[in-house]
Amino acid sequence: MIDQGTITRIQDAAQIMDIVSDFVTLRRRGVNWVGLCPFHDDRTPSFYVSPSKNICKCFACGEGGTPIHFVMKHEQLSYYEALKYVARKYGIEVVEKEFTDEEKQAQSDRESMFILNEYARDYFVKTLHKHPEGKAVGLSYFRERGFRDDIVKKFQLGYSCEQRDAFSVEAQKAGFRKEFLLKTGLSTGGEHNQPLVDRFRGRVIFPVHTLSGKVVAFGGRILKKAENVGKYVNSPESEIYSKSNELYGIYFAKNAIVKQDKSFLVEGYTDVICMHQAGIENVVASSGTALTHGQIRMIHRFSENITLLYDGDAAGIKAALRGIDLLLEDGMNVKVVLLPEGEDPDSFAKKQNAEDFHRYIAEHEVDFIRFKTQLLLNEVGDDPIKRAGLISNVVESIALIPNSITRSVYIQDCSRMLNIQEQVLIAEINKKRVKHLERKKEQSDKEKERSEKQSQPAPIFGTSQVSPHVISENPFDKYELEILRYVVRYGNAPIYQKFEKQKKKVGREVIEEDVLVEEGMGVTEFVHFDLGRDHISFSNELYRQIFEEAVEHIDDPNFEASRFFLSHPDPQVSKLASELISDRYQLSKIHSKILGEEMDDKNSRLLERNRLNSYVPRATTELKNFYVLQKIKEVKDAMKSGDQNDYVTLINQLQQLQEMKKVLAKELGERIVLKYFN
Repeated sequence: MIDQGTITRIQDAAQIMDIVSDFVTLRRRGVNWVGLCPFHDDRTPSFYVSPSKNICKCFACGEGGTPIHFVMKHEQLSYYEALKYVARKYGIEVVEKEFTDEEKQAQSDRESMFILNEYARDYFVKTLHKHPEGKAVGLSYFRERGFRDDIVKKFQLGYSCEQRDAFSVEAQKAGFRKEFLLKTGLSTGGEHNQPLVDRFRGRVIFPVHTLSGKVVAFGGRILKKAENVGKYVNSPESEIYSKSNELYGIYFAKNAIVKQDKSFLVEGYTDVICMHQAGIENVVASSGTALTHGQIRMIHRFSENITLLYDGDAAGIKAALRGIDLLLEDGMNVKVVLLPEGEDPDSFAKKQNAEDFHRYIAEHEVDFIRFKTQLLLNEVGDDPIKRAGLISNVVESIALIPNSITRSVYIQDCSRMLNIQEQVLIAEINKKRVKHLERKKEQSDKEKERSEKQSQPAPIFGTSQVSPHVISENPFDKYELEILRYVVRYGNAPIYQKFEKQKKKVGREVIEEDVLVEEGMGVTEFVHFDLGRDHISFSNELYRQIFEEAVEHIDDPNFEASRFFLSHPDPQVSKLASELISDRYQLSKIHSKILGEEMDDKNSRLLERNRLNSYVPRATTELKNFYVLQKIKEVKDAMKSGDQNDYVTLINQLQQLQEMKKVLAKELGERIVLKYFN
């Protein structure tokens, strides 16, 4: 556990811009910053960051919160692990005792697997540099490949000894359980009480990092020739590793990609490493797998410009064509460079410095439409049937481009290159787009249906207003949430203040100044009083917890509700507080219209603050009104199905409730001014 004082220091130090910009490219928009949301397939920027409020929010999928919440969601960490992550970033010391066996067991599977991967990385690195076999075999291999020592250290390269179980034995001695050695794929076997076997034995090791630098998997290259054994072996998919959502080198490349607004995509580990050594750092690899939408989204967060670098042989050309359509569909600007025949990015980078490399790229990179069209033209020759197939192939790619202006430009280029009328191409592209959109809708519907079947009805928050992807069945939630929003935002701030002009002599001059002559209850105190006198409490447990904590601080003149709840040690409380403080949850337009006010984005917070004496009483009255309406419904239902002997009692209850309803309806129909404050 981390003591509360340290938690407070971490929360005070954490700046939302610092945290989010490590993972998302942000651009200024007014007083806020905006970028592509990292939590869903975002094509147009919908992820907003507010430096003044120190929170973030996606207005499409609803994710967001404080810096700690962002790290929790993005890196799939627990609350305390996210605190440690932020503490490391800001150099805040967090004193932790070593895990006992009981504490290790208490960690979640994901956390345990990450801890094990970090241990494995350090073990492989130590073996490479300290073990005789590591130095003689592994380190020699890297040096033969021309890798400098600083590059080997930067990418945390390692070595696993030939001994069948060297790593597995050491890991178990260190307290790591067999279960997680198998889950991470670091070890295999173990059936029927047989000993574990190291998956990467006799191989040099390439750790795979997440965007934040956590080790999520490993790749191993065998050095000795062996029959029926692949040159490379990789970690299997697990609870923490999905190869379709990871890119090798992204952790080391993200800053350079942002700076140059461009990324290079290559195929393998050594391609990335050699290009870094040559001074080209904005490079990532798909690690030999077919390019996926998940990998493309990761690149797209930092830049929409990408250049594919492939070998100049037939295999390299086919790989380039496979990746292009996916990139286009995700709105990327795609160019292709085929290296000289017999070269790959690894060998080519060794012969170039950064300046020469960039010069070669500038001279040889080709826009995708020209690359694909020219390539296919060379294949089909004068055969009209094949030429028709070529046109269809190119049209299929253009149809995937989401931006209509970009599509139009490519149609013009394609028309000139293929000597075919633009109208014909447009008609075919429109047909393709209709089919493509239908397929996407069908796929989206299936995914939605599958998600709904798998989802569990255990929402953290009360209404879809706070978290659009979670729907609450509690009908009181939206009314309780509106009240709680005022409590979290304003806390002990007075519900109204009355000032009078008074003259004051300053030296020889007489000036007028506004003097406070009357002040109402604080927001929390008023809500506590107004609901309490009618014996109404929050039905949502989380809301009730927050409100009760606010009530405990009613007499504290230094209490800042928003700061207190944003920094709350309970992540559910702090997450909800960040939602309520977000500008998205300012007073609804319907509420404003009823009160005769129109709020613009710039002045809405100030206007709301000046109208608390109207807004807060209305919010509590709306809850009371809904409470009465629910009671009326219950009484009517009881009258239909109840005992006739109870009918008179129920009639009396209904009459009383109808009278209450009239009073509340009148109050809601008028602009509310508190009589007991006049």
